[in-house]
Amino acid sequence: LLIHDLKVPLAVIDAGITALLKKQEKYGPVTEKQEKVLLRTLRNTKVTQMLVNDALELGRSREGIVNLTNFTLSSLVEQALVEIFDLIDSAASEEIKRCNRLVSLRKALNEKGLILIVDDNLWCQEFSMDAGKMTQILRNLLSNALKYRKNSVELEVAKNDECIVFSVKDDGEGIPATYHKKIFESYFQMSATDTCSIRGHGLGLAGVMVLVEDMGGKLYLESDEGMGAKFLVEVPLKI
Repeated sequence: LLIHDLKVPLAVIDAGITALLKKQEKYGPVTEKQEKVLLRTLRNTKVTQMLVNDALELGRSREGIVNLTNFTLSSLVEQALVEIFDLIDSAASEEIKRCNRLVSLRKALNEKGLILIVDDNLWCQEFSMDAGKMTQILRNLLSNALKYRKNSVELEVAKNDECIVFSVKDDGEGIPATYHKKIFESYFQMSATDTCSIRGHGLGLAGVMVLVEDMGGKLYLESDEGMGAKFLVEVPLKI
């Protein structure tokens, strides 16, 4: 069974559950217990869809396929945020979709402990890059940061003459220096005796590294045990 063959049945399951939840006047009322089961099933369906899409994107990347599309920075960041909050807080996801100004988005994210730092002019700027890869890189790094934070996560976006730069910083337990290279290896796990939990979500850091490098970019880590973690991504504007 090819991974691609999973996309259609997963989409049908997603659409069916969503219809049962949002069109009760057509399909009949749903009890509170039934709603909880449906929401849990929908979340796990979306997780599986995300993993399938990540695997497909990683496969294309390993084949050297880069799909250049035009997008604004705002659409890229908002898409990554919606995909994240669809899984952990659907109400927050809907609120993000309704934010049509940067100031309102910042306010909504602040309430969730996520600080967005970006210049207003850069926010509206258009780029020509692989939007699929960029979204997945950002989503995976933000998901990890939100998972391992104590209180807050900081996302900063900047641009210089050559690169667009994303910085994702959390205030969690941090990653010991001895593991800074190993966490980018496929299937790496820390031993049970370690007090710091290994980060892993979706593509995993090894997959994120592949996507970044295939676009000619670089991925850096600044962290130490008890000091939180900061991942810095630099992707050239011309690929």
